[in-house]
Amino acid sequence: MELQALTYIVVGFTFALYIGIAIWARAGSTKDFYVAGGGINPIQNGMATAADWMSAASFISMAGLIALSYGGYGGSVFLMGWTGGYVILAMLLAPYLRKYGKFTVPEFIGDRFYSKSARAVAVVCLIICSVTYVIGQMKGVGVAFSRFLEVDYDTGLYVGMTIVFFYAVLGGMKGITYTQIAQYCVLILAYTIPAIFISLQLTGNPLPQLGLGSTLIGTDVYLLDKLDMVVTDLGFKEYTTNVRLSGINMFAYTLSLMIGTAGLPHVIIRFFTVPKVKDARSSAGWALVFIAILYTTAPAVAGMARLNLMQTIEPTPGEYLAIDERPQWFKNWEKTGLLAFEDKNGDGRIQYSADPEVNEMTKVDNDIIVLANPEIAKLPNWVIALVAAGGLAAALSTAAGLLLAISSAISHDLLKGMLTPNISEKTELNASRAAMAVAIAGAGYLGLNPPGFAAGTVALAFGLAASSIFPALMMGIFSKGITKEGAIAGMVGGIGVTLFYVFQHKGIMFIPGTAWIEPGGANWFFGIEPNAFGCVGAVVNFAIAFAVSKVTAAPPKEVQELVEHIRVPAGAGEATGH
Repeated sequence: MELQALTYIVVGFTFALYIGIAIWARAGSTKDFYVAGGGINPIQNGMATAADWMSAASFISMAGLIALSYGGYGGSVFLMGWTGGYVILAMLLAPYLRKYGKFTVPEFIGDRFYSKSARAVAVVCLIICSVTYVIGQMKGVGVAFSRFLEVDYDTGLYVGMTIVFFYAVLGGMKGITYTQIAQYCVLILAYTIPAIFISLQLTGNPLPQLGLGSTLIGTDVYLLDKLDMVVTDLGFKEYTTNVRLSGINMFAYTLSLMIGTAGLPHVIIRFFTVPKVKDARSSAGWALVFIAILYTTAPAVAGMARLNLMQTIEPTPGEYLAIDERPQWFKNWEKTGLLAFEDKNGDGRIQYSADPEVNEMTKVDNDIIVLANPEIAKLPNWVIALVAAGGLAAALSTAAGLLLAISSAISHDLLKGMLTPNISEKTELNASRAAMAVAIAGAGYLGLNPPGFAAGTVALAFGLAASSIFPALMMGIFSKGITKEGAIAGMVGGIGVTLFYVFQHKGIMFIPGTAWIEPGGANWFFGIEPNAFGCVGAVVNFAIAFAVSKVTAAPPKEVQELVEHIRVPAGAGEATGH
């Protein structure tokens, strides 16, 4: 069967599955809408959390980032940071937040720091983090749908918005949870099956994680040794030892991604959906397992794809690919503009080199690594169609989680918590659905008209969460002495310092020409690049919060007792909203 027909069938089947689940899991109360009724099984919640977390960026772009932009070993910051964040969540945050038993992160911060102002600051931080993140996700939804359904970008985005609108507005957290479980199954199969095929082709080992460390078929040469030799022969840095700028920067980048992950609100609210405290910790552990399946496969996908790509362009040392003989997949990706070459010396061949004067591969986009992998390896059409469904599932699942976090902050924290506390549950549920619809429309608009700072803000979202929400949660759980003044000053100071550092190097809102310090590493604080500065912002947050708390009145006795209470891992009731 033709590839396009297969793609429509596989993708259409998954869409029907998502919509069917949305109808079956329709939310009937605010508890269903915010926390899926509070009765989700830990394994199910782990799968939903994994799908919520693994966006189109993880599915489509991460292997390409490791293989191309971060030169191999340097890309390990993503693997260590994004998976390590779940260890922090499991050990330090999830069980205690579940023990507290409310619906949202700002609600916890407002109660713990006995202040509506603290809750309002948390809402602002949450919306800044989530909106900046969702812009990138909606762009990914549009790109993925347009690529796989072969429609224009706008049509692709409208299709994606319609699917998300149906199951998110109808089912809230309940519908999103069960849909994300199905999406996880689709995306993990779509990611691992091509990797297994390619690992078998290159090394004979069916497990890609082991294949990466194995010898190539018919030789005693290890795959990574071969890759190192190929890239260094062309002037690139060694694949297995190339760090990201410096050791300090690698550490800061990893730490920022780690605590940023632990502070992202759309991830945290997933742990309010399980019945017991121990289930929250258990589901974080399961989420880590499910995420690790993809995250340990990604380095193998990256390494094998880089080797396949380099050997396609230079099959033997010094003999480059003839332009007239380039494979069909090469021509297919040229049409998208994600792969391009220029025959600078006019010899009819394509030369790939680290030297920009010699290099004729003018464009090798990160995103082609995962998407083109099945075609490069000449895998069957059904595998390519499955990858299409996986990419779409990854884009939809994260967008839905972020939109729920935004709508919950608006309807539950702003409307019910501050502006109109006496509204009925039915009115609040309707307001939640309306807020979700508005959030989808707003995100869709930003997806259609992305602001100039969209690309940079996806990375910035982690820094903002790391410097604002994560420290407030940690101090709220583990320190009885932090006052409302300290918490508010800490959040404002942490997010302010992070934004200041990023804007001074990259421009205000990333607008070209507005940076007031020369770009590049010369003026970086200890050589830390802007995307890795969230950990420094977190340190500033902690320092300000403790300093201000020392000079202000101690928290009320009942608040100190609350802090003691939530740290005892027993006696939690159901999630309560009010």
